[in-house]
Amino acid sequence: MLIGLLLSLLLSTVPFSGNLSHAATPTAVAPVSGLSLTQGVQKTVLDNGLTVLTKEIHTAPVVSVQVWYKVGSRNEGKGESGISHQLEHLMFKGTKDRPVQFGRLFSALGSQFNAFTSYDETVYFGTVRRDKLEALLTLEADRMVNSLVGPEQLTSEKRVVISELQGYENSPSYRLSKAVMQAAFPNRAYGLSVGGTKADVEKFTVEQVRNYYQRYYSPENATLVITGDFATEPTLKAVRETFGKVAQRAKKDVGTQGRKDAVNSVAAQKAPIVLKQPGSAALLQTVYPLPDINHPDVPAIDVTDMILTGGRSSRLYQALVESGLASSVNGSAAELLEPGWYEINATAAPGKDLAKIDQVLQQSLAKLQQQPVTKEELDRAKTQLQANFILGNQDITSQAQQLGYNQTITGDYRFVEKYLAAIAKVTPADVQRVAKTYLNSAKQTIGFFEPTQPDGQQASASGGSGRTVENFSPGKPVDPAELAKYLPPATSATSSSQQALPEQFTLANGLRVLLLPDHSVPTINLSGQIDAGTVFDGNQKAGLANLTASNLMNGTQTQNALTLAKTLEDRGASLDFGAGREGVSISGQGLSADLPILIQTLADVAQHATFPADQLELTRQRALTSLKVQLDDPQGLGRRAFQQAIYPENHPFHSFPTPESFKSITRDDVLRFYQEHYRPDTTTIALVGDFEPAKVKALLNQTFSKWQAKGKPPILNLPNVPLPQALKRLNKVIPGKAEAVTYIGYNSISRKDPRFYAAMVLNQILGGDTLSSRLGTEVRDRQGLTYGIYSAFAAGINPGPFLIQMQTDPQDAEKAIASTLALLKQIREQGVTEAELNNAKRSISNSYPVDLANPSDVANIILGNAVYGLSPREIRDFPRQIESVNMTQVQQVIQELIKPENVVIVTAGSEVTAHKGS
Repeated sequence: MLIGLLLSLLLSTVPFSGNLSHAATPTAVAPVSGLSLTQGVQKTVLDNGLTVLTKEIHTAPVVSVQVWYKVGSRNEGKGESGISHQLEHLMFKGTKDRPVQFGRLFSALGSQFNAFTSYDETVYFGTVRRDKLEALLTLEADRMVNSLVGPEQLTSEKRVVISELQGYENSPSYRLSKAVMQAAFPNRAYGLSVGGTKADVEKFTVEQVRNYYQRYYSPENATLVITGDFATEPTLKAVRETFGKVAQRAKKDVGTQGRKDAVNSVAAQKAPIVLKQPGSAALLQTVYPLPDINHPDVPAIDVTDMILTGGRSSRLYQALVESGLASSVNGSAAELLEPGWYEINATAAPGKDLAKIDQVLQQSLAKLQQQPVTKEELDRAKTQLQANFILGNQDITSQAQQLGYNQTITGDYRFVEKYLAAIAKVTPADVQRVAKTYLNSAKQTIGFFEPTQPDGQQASASGGSGRTVENFSPGKPVDPAELAKYLPPATSATSSSQQALPEQFTLANGLRVLLLPDHSVPTINLSGQIDAGTVFDGNQKAGLANLTASNLMNGTQTQNALTLAKTLEDRGASLDFGAGREGVSISGQGLSADLPILIQTLADVAQHATFPADQLELTRQRALTSLKVQLDDPQGLGRRAFQQAIYPENHPFHSFPTPESFKSITRDDVLRFYQEHYRPDTTTIALVGDFEPAKVKALLNQTFSKWQAKGKPPILNLPNVPLPQALKRLNKVIPGKAEAVTYIGYNSISRKDPRFYAAMVLNQILGGDTLSSRLGTEVRDRQGLTYGIYSAFAAGINPGPFLIQMQTDPQDAEKAIASTLALLKQIREQGVTEAELNNAKRSISNSYPVDLANPSDVANIILGNAVYGLSPREIRDFPRQIESVNMTQVQQVIQELIKPENVVIVTAGSEVTAHKGS
């Protein structure tokens, strides 16, 4: 369950928006067109007060159902910190009529579901095939009024919540934010993190949580949003038959009241708050009070934020990152029901002083207050905001979230239309005025995080081949037949059109292209891969593929880094490269009119990157900072140690960057790597979106025709990797961590292995979903030992690991590991049932259409299929392949791929973990 603890998540999904600005004269940027969020929306209010928003979108055979409750951490009184989030967890524990984990019911329906708690709202959402719409309505209406909030449920879920909170405490940036926010808002609920405090969570009583549930989970305090492929009138009839029967029961909102003046009463701190704790990089955070979301200054504030932190061309990126002072900088405006805040976060570059970063930051803000911004900057910021809106609402789930957010927080689902119109009218004078009003140093609260441990230092305690205690006996697997009696029926599925197949062709130079037109939204989604991944690094130059990919956008023969950035950012488009194990991923997005710019930029950097020496050094410093952060994170360090324990030193999957290897890489190394590995015949590009294929082919031939490969591409023959002879145990100690992360597994299969589909079905049963799998049922649900536990077959072009990942309190790590190994033995000795098999197959194949409803996901799917050497028909055939898996195949996969005696176990966390494990 996703908690909106860091507002950045929600900001990226649902733009926090404002009302009309004080703008005088419009600039050249017209209001966004091509996608109207509110066109076709019907608002209905039931007799019991429930607001229902429906929007038919017939682009894919799926629907999204979301319930937005107007309650979050804002409503919590003294001693209740985190109760909204605790209740969100309990809403999955079952109801009086369905005393079963709701995650299992959603999974059985093939729903892609989740929930989150934020400052002003708690949200439950699921996206399913259209024939499951009424089943979702039934389940959501049931838990609105009948959820089980009892001693047993609260006890187990308290442990899960505390595990989650301790996981956040592992992050220095979270700890700094917590201190800064408490200082900035000492008397407001917004000053506390959404998840609450461990002290309060431990003391929650059943009566306390039950009262909170009855106070806020009531139809007149909720908005139901339905988007997708449905007919409005029959759906509203189903809503009345389900939600319409729920009686009102909410009491008066006792949340924080009368805070509208809080923007002027913030407890500003002149001297920085300084945290000196174990950590990795030095961090800065500064917070300024803002008005509430309906304030007329909000559009101008958001434009100002984009000018300051919106991409590489932004003012703070140029002042702090391009100057080498900071490794990263970002900003976000939290515009909420009550007055919120603007925050700026920066990570110091190695050896750079936080006070100096603060000084340059203040100078940049002062300049914004004293001089009007240029028309170029203003237009770029507006275009980025408007393009982000369209690109962020390509799928029905995101559109439902936008509608739900607007209705719940602003009281008007049409709010975003007024907001975007207001954005277009913001003037330079508006930006200058809001910068003076809100980015005022007299009102700021600033914090510094200064790490106390030497760079990347960890202790290591190896448990050798010692076995963990294995006297744990897991409970009986949940019987899907038992589950079925609680599952609402699906309606009869109408025949749906077949998934369109991509057109695949190869340019004369060997570059492979996949095209799939989709005119439903005026956007372009580009996904690509160049076979230039870290497998080609070698231990001595580990990090070479990473530095090469990270420098592609730093200049070409005709454009410098800033020109390249502005070319894209002026249009609200993006193009990113990232080095993975087997290849460099290419990710591009933009409005359909900007396809030529995306393709031309990609062609330019792929053929003509120049790798300027000064930019290479800045990138190296950022990479060193990222490495320190990774080695200070139990998840990052644990995965690295796990991978290196599985693969021998001569295997490319064993290779990871070190400070020494990064420092040893020269510009000549980068140029050589670029010339050897960036070739058209090892490049694949997939395009999904609003385009005409004939025009795209002509464009590709024109822009890539001069890119020619010499000789044959480099090939790696990876050695076979045997399983460990016996169970192998390692512990990695990182000082100051509250939560441990454990990886369990070994090398396994590739994507083209004929056993892959049976392995996917088995994995769904074992640990494919933390709420509905055997591992989740036992380790998370019954015992409450972990916030999250998952298993996966990381199958790529080459065999990758089978792994199980979980996070636990360090004191609980041993018990969770023993439980997990016992479950692996149970499945090995007893197999799975026919009912489990059928349930898993239905869950995977029913949820697959949801993936196909998002053009960005489709681009990634068809690219992956091509890279793995699968047929272009795989996008259509995948569900059939899953449905054809039989019991014999699954039992064979269990015997061949589940090896509890041969696992590698790596736990990363505090010293408690290491002492208990070794």
